[in-house]
Amino acid sequence: MSERNTVIRSLHDLGLAAWFGGSLMGAVGLNGAAQDEGGTETSRDRISSSGWAKWAPVNAAAIGAHLFGGGGLLAVNAHRVATQRGVGASTAVKTVVTAAALAATAYARVLGKKVELASSTDPTDAEQGEEHPLDLAKARRQLATVQWVVPALTGCLVVLNALHGEQQRPAEQIPGMWERARSAAHLMP
Repeated sequence: MSERNTVIRSLHDLGLAAWFGGSLMGAVGLNGAAQDEGGTETSRDRISSSGWAKWAPVNAAAIGAHLFGGGGLLAVNAHRVATQRGVGASTAVKTVVTAAALAATAYARVLGKKVELASSTDPTDAEQGEEHPLDLAKARRQLATVQWVVPALTGCLVVLNALHGEQQRPAEQIPGMWERARSAAHLMP
């Protein structure tokens, strides 16, 4: 019997698409434009910080949608995760990669906020930046790296999502469940 999960699957997939696409566009387009048009290091920081700050609420919503949809898909496919060979392993890998992407996204936001405060012309921001001094050059280098890590990890999630789609094909489900059941029967005394 086929059960439709269009809403949770859409939340999962659209959230991931926005998370991946937004992070890739930011790393390529926004940072590239700031580099081309910024003039000074500080003005480049302000341009890219402004763009990333505007994207942050949309990104948070996308990540939330992806996680909510992913949790829903895990709940409705729990039987497959438990019984179909390979699904549990790919789900575990996907969970680890999701956690790494979340950590990288959070770290990028923390670094970005620090660079934003350090480059701001607003006296309140400058004061906050002085309360938490940082090695700006080091923060810029780390931020430049982690902003590429996020699309790399979310791109891996897109590939794992494709694998999960392939594992749902009937031709994959029946032999996978049969093999898993056979293996479990051999383990029984």
